[in-house]
Amino acid sequence: MQPTPALRQHLSSLGLDAFSSVHYNLPQAALIEQAVCRGEGELSAHGALVVQTGAHTGRSPKDRFVVDDPQTTDTVGWGSINRPVSEEVFDGLLAKMQAFAKDKEVFVVDAMAGSDERYQLPVRVIAQKAWHGAFAHNMFRQNPDGSSPTHGIDSEGRLPFTVVDLCEFEADGEADGVRSSAFVILHLARRLVLIGGTHYSGEIKKSIFSALNYLLPDYGVLPMHCSANTGDGATAVFFGLSGTGKTTLSADASRTLIGDDEHGWSDHGVYNFEGGCYAKTIRLSAEGEPEIFATTRRFGSIIENTHLDAQRVPDFENDSITENLRVSYPLDFIPNASDDGQAGVPDHVIFLTADAYGVLPPISSLTSEQAQYHFLSGYTAKVAGTEAGVKEPQATFSACFGEPFMVRKPQDYARMLAERIESSGAKCWLVNTGWTGGPYGTGNRIPLSYTRAMVNAILRGDLNDVSTTPDPFFGLNVPDAVPGVPNELLRPRATWSDVNAYDAQAHKLFEMFTTNFEKFAGDVSADVAEAAPADGAKV
Repeated sequence: MQPTPALRQHLSSLGLDAFSSVHYNLPQAALIEQAVCRGEGELSAHGALVVQTGAHTGRSPKDRFVVDDPQTTDTVGWGSINRPVSEEVFDGLLAKMQAFAKDKEVFVVDAMAGSDERYQLPVRVIAQKAWHGAFAHNMFRQNPDGSSPTHGIDSEGRLPFTVVDLCEFEADGEADGVRSSAFVILHLARRLVLIGGTHYSGEIKKSIFSALNYLLPDYGVLPMHCSANTGDGATAVFFGLSGTGKTTLSADASRTLIGDDEHGWSDHGVYNFEGGCYAKTIRLSAEGEPEIFATTRRFGSIIENTHLDAQRVPDFENDSITENLRVSYPLDFIPNASDDGQAGVPDHVIFLTADAYGVLPPISSLTSEQAQYHFLSGYTAKVAGTEAGVKEPQATFSACFGEPFMVRKPQDYARMLAERIESSGAKCWLVNTGWTGGPYGTGNRIPLSYTRAMVNAILRGDLNDVSTTPDPFFGLNVPDAVPGVPNELLRPRATWSDVNAYDAQAHKLFEMFTTNFEKFAGDVSADVAEAAPADGAKV
């Protein structure tokens, strides 16, 4: 499709009108063809596009910035997550990108974020790489006629929220007012994102997720870093950082998948922001995750940082490039995916954590106050490869189970979640997909089959009325029995050969919770503050 006058006018307004050629809204097959012809990737034996992201095999959170401007300065949660830069820094980098863009070939994809038309955000991605255009085509949603939406949030008479991804342009670090050669800068007031110095495609989708996280609360929608599915009259959302099981646990063949990563919770129910999934594939197998594995054997999928064997078959056991192996695919590649990406108000809210210390119970029910406490705490472990420089799991606290993408203050989202839980009557759970029998390096990861059994018991309602026993260290209500799960697994202390070592680890984690929550203590109710873990010394 040839660039329209409106597109040319938009590019001109950005100072990006000197490209040698602009490929506009190419079909996915043409984008992949261009990627192969341009040497950006190669096809696997089954037709998936296989690409390498170079030095950046994960997100670069320390290279992400938000422009501090008069329109947004009072509503952004500034700090180490939302690092402020000035308009001058933004304009300076944009000017350099304009010069770099001369005589370059680019791919423009118009799409939308959000399956509920009442809250859709028009999106435009201007990408230097054809495969980045193909990624955007997978991850965002297209109108059937290829046009941008004319309704939704913040859209009337406005240009799309635009991502300019010139991945081969590198900043001059400190001289340009940023940290390194890579940068992701959001200018919320000007509806513009600049990306340079990194080929990692996840930065594209996460920049738009960040924009939605800022915009949607003003429309009464809670943005969530979660997966969602529905079935048997019950809808569930799964919060958790990458690697905790959001994608795996929501891709259940017996239920309808709403989406695997980003959703909104409105008065009307839950809806998916995306049109595709971006799943981790390290050690992926047909036996363990058949639905996701099948997507890696289809034309249209994009596989990242994965070795091909002599027969051009992806080797998901090989982590020599990174553990953050990924596949991007359209949502409809999952046989049980929802046609419209929407479901009713959640019946279950499940927080997923990968406890690297091996002391949290594998499943526990939460009161409303405990749900708010653990939502603000967001304890988990960063899984190797998900972020640059992370080589093995590291204990971390990430508010809202997605703080790297939350532009407002975490307390704002926590209050909205509390209101949603109260109005819906949703049941809340904490599910630990991490370690048992010891910490990382000593214990073992909780088997996926047991985690699935616990989640299935939640969704079937099997645990609604079972007896529970409070965990002595964390005050969490642990079911006394879960169908298909060994009883001893439910009591983490019983899985350790050295209970004194367990006690020491549990106390250490208790202290970490306490220290982390100090920054929220003055801005939550007394009931939420009292939902904190106990000292845990009395076993």
